[in-house]
Amino acid sequence: MTRLVLCAGTTRTAEIDGISAAGADPDLMTHTPSADGEILTYGRTVRSPVVPVSPTGCPTPAVVTRAVVERLGLETTVVDAGLAEPTGAPTVTVGAAPGRDIRESDPVPSAPGAFAAARQFGRKLPDEELFLAETVPGGTTTALGVLTALGEASVLNGEAETEEAADRGTISSSLPENPLGLKREVVAEALAASALDPGGAAGEPTVALRRAGDPALSVLAGLAAGALETDTAVTLAGGTQLVAAAACLRHGGYEGPLSLATTSFVAEDPSIDVGRAASELDLSVTVTDPGFTDDHPAMAAYNAGEAKEGVGMGGALALADRASVPMADVRSGVRDVYSRVLEEADREAPAP
Repeated sequence: MTRLVLCAGTTRTAEIDGISAAGADPDLMTHTPSADGEILTYGRTVRSPVVPVSPTGCPTPAVVTRAVVERLGLETTVVDAGLAEPTGAPTVTVGAAPGRDIRESDPVPSAPGAFAAARQFGRKLPDEELFLAETVPGGTTTALGVLTALGEASVLNGEAETEEAADRGTISSSLPENPLGLKREVVAEALAASALDPGGAAGEPTVALRRAGDPALSVLAGLAAGALETDTAVTLAGGTQLVAAAACLRHGGYEGPLSLATTSFVAEDPSIDVGRAASELDLSVTVTDPGFTDDHPAMAAYNAGEAKEGVGMGGALALADRASVPMADVRSGVRDVYSRVLEEADREAPAP
């Protein structure tokens, strides 16, 4: 059996102005992972007071993943990986607390314990195959923090010969215009606050996760480590956050095969070089193009460069392709879930 496991958590790093598009309003952004868990589980929000959309109205990738879940009958599990707001989705608890701003000296103190508990959970899951995913606003910045602390910040870079070129090859973003300069500045402040040099946590992934990461990434890396120890087939389903998880596994001593499934939106993002990451970290990469068209607001937003990944979207699309589900059927499902989610939100909205 194949199971998609969603690690849902928060970090106050997302509150830094201009860092994330994972919510229409910064005050509502902390609800995004909780709502994503509900949409993945039920196909709509049931307790969250918001529908996760970007400031321009781009919906959460959970809509896409749910469309595939419905067509494949895929088993899903949501892990509370540091949620700051309650969710109506059933969750597994591994002791993760919401993350603080990584510019603080100890932003994720729960990381070592959550990693260990998630590792044990990963060992015990009976499934033959796991697709591991995340939802955490601000996660591309914390992923850059972890990669930098491990000394692996260059794994997503192209062969840049100038600083300007290097700016196009650092890490992806949920925003159409990637605020790379801001992200690097935040990461530099984070390492300084923890008295870490770039590469100062090499070979110590839980140190990198605690000092420069987020709780969802800590839980996801632990889950992967535990599952791989029992020879469960593991696919890291996502973009740059999952590349950071792969780096954690490599620095933790895992030398076996690793698979990454991502979207064409990430693979075509000029900000990163997925091929180099695959080479540097010895990853087998699957890229799936859902063939989104501009005749629907959700799909048009993705084509314009928003969101790109999250909630296991790349992994779900890869599973649909493997099962020979036509992408036209997936796109139809996206329309259905999108309409259902927005209709539910309209019913719940207070009268003017």
